[in-house]
Amino acid sequence: MMDRKPSCDRRSFLKNAAILGGLTFLLDTIKPARARRKQPTSPPDIAGQGYRETEHVKKYYETARL
Repeated sequence: MMDRKPSCDRRSFLKNAAILGGLTFLLDTIKPARARRKQPTSPPDIAGQGYRETEHVKKYYETARL
């Protein structure tokens, strides 16, 4: 009877190839984060804010009447 040793080299190679393939896939899909440039905003117009009875508010009042 011949004693055969399992080829650890081939198993190691296949295992390492699978790990390397997975890592390559992950690194390829991850994109570096980019900082967003904020758009300058104008200060809010305080005098024009507040309750306004617009068309959609009037429609709501009509449907909500008992």
